[in-house]
Amino acid sequence: MSDNAIRYISKPHPVTGVTNSKLGIWCFLASEVMFFGGLFSAYVLLRASAPSWPRGSDLLNVPLATLNTLVLITSSVTMVMAWASLALKDFSKYKRYMAATILLALVFLVVKSIEYAHKFEHHYFPATNTFYAIYFTLTGLHGLHVLGGVVVNTYFLFPGSALWKNDPEQFQGRIECAGLYWHFVDLVWIFLFPVLYLL
Repeated sequence: MSDNAIRYISKPHPVTGVTNSKLGIWCFLASEVMFFGGLFSAYVLLRASAPSWPRGSDLLNVPLATLNTLVLITSSVTMVMAWASLALKDFSKYKRYMAATILLALVFLVVKSIEYAHKFEHHYFPATNTFYAIYFTLTGLHGLHVLGGVVVNTYFLFPGSALWKNDPEQFQGRIECAGLYWHFVDLVWIFLFPVLYLL
């Protein structure tokens, strides 16, 4: 190995017990937990201090949100299957499962855009009241994270997949890290759905 090569890309670091990429994604996800944790805390404080707070189920489309929840949970399963296909050395199955993950993410974004369009059509905007400000902020930022996952997964499906031929172990590690991010995005929605739509 060259002295200029980055070490512990495919093999775990002896100190941390994980690869550099996995350590990096866990550090990134920790910052994301703090980011969304601050937003959820602001929501709790605003709701607790409000004299009256509207029920999300009265203002938002619960059936569409339920559909989106099922779509994201299914996309987590397909993401795991994409990684498992690489572990089993079945690249064609990986491509199918990764394509399904991307497609499900796009379905989520389309459904969310339909919901947004309905709100805008009835003149509900972030400036309408505190509830809608929180709703659009939290779901909008989550939507941006979904879009980011689509970009990364699309890269790994097409140009990034060339690494599979040269270094399958490293490529599998990259998909595992992308999967960790994707599961985090799904987990955020699993918190957002009941907090905004049901309570």
